[in-house]
Parts: sequence; C-alpha cells; structure tokens
Amino acid sequence: MRPLRGARLAALAAAAFMALSGCGSPGADAKPGPSGPPAVLRVPGRYPSIQKAVDVARSGDVVLVSSGVYHEAVTVRRPRVVLRGVDRDRTVVDGEFRRANGITVTGPGSVVENLTVRNHLANGVLFTGVTDERLQGVGAGGDGYDPLDTVRFPPLKGFRASYVTAYDNALYGIYAFDARSGVIEDSYASGQSDSGIYVGQCDPCDTVVRNNTVEHNAVGIEVTNASRDLYVVANTARRNRVGVTVNSNDLEALGPQHEAVIAGNTITGNNDDRGPEQADGGFGIGVGIGGGTRNRVERNRIEDHRVAALVLRDVQGYPVRGNSVRDNAIGGGTALVLAAARTGGNCFTGGGPAPTAPRSLPSAVTSCPGRDVVLTEPGTTAPVPVPPGVSFKEVARPPAQPQMAHARTAPARPATNLPGRVDPARYRLPAPATG
Repeated sequence: MRPLRGARLAALAAAAFMALSGCGSPGADAKPGPSGPPAVLRVPGRYPSIQKAVDVARSGDVVLVSSGVYHEAVTVRRPRVVLRGVDRDRTVVDGEFRRANGITVTGPGSVVENLTVRNHLANGVLFTGVTDERLQGVGAGGDGYDPLDTVRFPPLKGFRASYVTAYDNALYGIYAFDARSGVIEDSYASGQSDSGIYVGQCDPCDTVVRNNTVEHNAVGIEVTNASRDLYVVANTARRNRVGVTVNSNDLEALGPQHEAVIAGNTITGNNDDRGPEQADGGFGIGVGIGGGTRNRVERNRIEDHRVAALVLRDVQGYPVRGNSVRDNAIGGGTALVLAAARTGGNCFTGGGPAPTAPRSLPSAVTSCPGRDVVLTEPGTTAPVPVPPGVSFKEVARPPAQPQMAHARTAPARPATNLPGRVDPARYRLPAPATG
C-alpha cells in the first residue's frame, strides 16, 4: 500500500500546483496562466471589476460575474471570451445615465450572456468592428452617423448575446454594427429610445436574431443596411411604437439594404403609449420596409395595429422593390400600405381579409413574383392620433426573465462557427396569443 499512497500524494501536489498556476479545470477560481485549459475568472471574488477580469482573460475563458450592480463601462477586446452573469436579473451593468455604452465587444468570437444592462446614454451591449473608441458613442459609425470606413474597420467576425436583458438605454439595447457571423437570442429589451435590438451595416451578415422579446421601445427590432444571410425569426415584438423596421440609409455604408428574412415572428399591438417616442414619428405599425430590396416577410402573425400591419415606402432615394410578403396572418387595421410611385416588383399574398391602401391593389402586387408597374394611387397612412412618448428613463423596470441554465458551471461556448445552417421554412406561423 505504501507505493499507492506515495502516488496519491504526488497527484494531489501536482493538482495544487496546477491550480496555483492557473492551469486548472473549467471552474477553477484562478488567475489564468499563459497556457492551459480554460479558466473561470470570478468577479468580484478575485477581480474587483469586470474590466480587470476581461483584460486578462484568454481565449476560451469565462468571466463569471456575481450578483450585484456594477457601475462601469466594459470593453471586451480579446477574442473568444465569455462574459457571463451568475444571475440574469441581479448581475447588472448600470450606466447611471452617465456612461455611453454598457458593454462594448470588439474581440472576435466573444460572448455576453445572462446579465442585465441598463441606464446608458447610448447602447446597452454593442458588438462592433469599430475599434476606435472615439467612434463608439452615439452611433458606432461616428458622430452623426457618418458613413463608416469599411476598409479601416473590417467587421467583427463572431459574436453572441444570449439571455441578456437591456432596458432604459438612450439608443439601442443590443446593437450589432459592422459585425457578422453572430447570434442574438433569448434576450429581452424594453425602454430604448430607438430600438430594442438593432443589426446594422453588414453584407453578408451571417446573423440570426431569434427567440427574443422586445416591448415598450420606439422600435422593437431594427435592420438598417444589413443584408444577405440575415434571419429575424421566432421573436415577439409587442407594445412598441413600431414592431420591426427594415431600412436603407445613405448615412451609413453598404446601402441599399437587401435580402433579409423575417419569418415566424409574433408582431402585435405596436401602439405603445408608455414607451419613448419614435424619432420619425412612426406609430401603430407592425413591419415597415423603407427602401429595402428583395426581403422576405413570411409566416408572421401581424395583428392589432392602428395604422397598418405593413408599410412599404421609398426613402432617401432608395426605392422599395422586390420584397415578398407571403402567408402572414394579419388582423386589425389596414393590411398593407405601399407608399411608392411604382409597385417595384413587390408582392403581397395570403394576408387575410384586412383592407389595403390603396384599397384595390393591382394584380402586379397580389401575386408573386410581383411585377413593376406605376401606381396611380400611392398609398398613404390614415391619420391616427399619436400619443406623446415618455423619456427612456421613465419606462418601467421589466419583470424577471428566464435564466440561462447552469450559469455557474456551464463550460464556455465562444461565438465561433455561427450561426450555422438556418432553414427559414422551420419557422411556422405562430399561434394566436392567449390571455
């Protein structure tokens, strides 16, 4: 028995040395060494701030943040770092209405999950290839949304936001700008003055926005100059001023926007009088496409909108053209407003009995693929009283949200090889809401 006892003591000594050197197994509360298996960096147990932990984290490490309110702006510059809260509702990055961004991620393949970001003067979480911090303020493309130099700032490749709660931020809750190959999922956003979730300036995007809930924002989900392999699927956009917008914008690069898929979403009751006012005055609209091209809007439930379920219009010299709107369940209010000089090859089928504007759409629109003909009566939205908005600072705190499973012990899952194959046909028409 003596040799066995000696071997056992040697093994224990080796394990102790590995723990001290930061080469322990996942979950080890240790300072990471230059090599070895992934480590867990605990805040505030070993590191007094989130920033100090992410600054030393290696690829594959987890920065695990305990419950508490953290008054700091965090930037994740290193690749494939997982920033995770132990409790989605109680691990809070609070901007105190003083700091611009809560968490900025410029490290490719890095992740933010299972925490809350609130009370920022710009964005809750920002994923971006813009590495110049002077340009990460009001708009990631720079002051006044100047078009981004896409050569100087190539897109961030690989990002993920999961189980994030973002509320009461002055611009966007979760913002992916100049970023691609990502996923925004299982998150919640309310009280943003612009939009709860925003995907901007990517072509191709290779991005999925799925299983999120957005409410009491000026816009629930916004897509601007974001094109190809972009899927907005299985989300709930309710009680915003506008549910979903898809836009081309000449103040950003990569216009016009084209070829996104909006499928299997529940977009209901976007007539909110308890959220921030929408900058362009939009109200009571389910889905708005402004100058977007060749997008697919399929199998969504779009109901209870005071102005229109869908508004398609030309903007900033960008015609709205080639969009396919099929097999959606539409109820309450006008089904479609096509506010353009031409049909632009857009088509609208399977929308239910709701009226359209103009009241009698030409056959060029009511069959797919659509044909491009002149509209003798471009549509206009009916006048609807627009209630005043409230300050983003005043939107009510959201209820508790579902937690990530096993947040304290789950291994790191960096944002690599995302989003994987996406089949829009999997996302069927949602059932009617109950209660």
